Amino acid sequence: MLVMVKSERRRVILAEINRLARGPVVAGTLSQRSTRCAGAGCHCRADPPVLHGPYPTWSHQVNGRQVTTTLSSEEAEQLRPALTAHRRLRELVKELEALSSTDFESSRTTK
Repeated sequence: MLVMVKSERRRVILAEINRLARGPVVAGTLSQRSTRCAGAGCHCRADPPVLHGPYPTWSHQVNGRQVTTTLSSEEAEQLRPALTAHRRLRELVKELEALSSTDFESSRTTK
């Protein structure tokens, strides 16, 4: 019975991975960032400062380095589903790895 449940869960995981892989999958995070400009007389340099923004930003890795890109609100909304898909894909792969490890350990102990 447990093997049947595991194989069914594995089938469901693989089906969802297949579905996610059909669309865009992008790594990184979206956040809101407020900034200070270089203008000496600007309100962002006042005491207390009134910063510019908030602006949506996308942080991600490129060649092992952290890159942060400022986006428009429209770009951020376009990117959000791809980031969610990436996060879900990673969760599914972790679960699939756990199932595979359990299966391997079970096969080792039954010999």
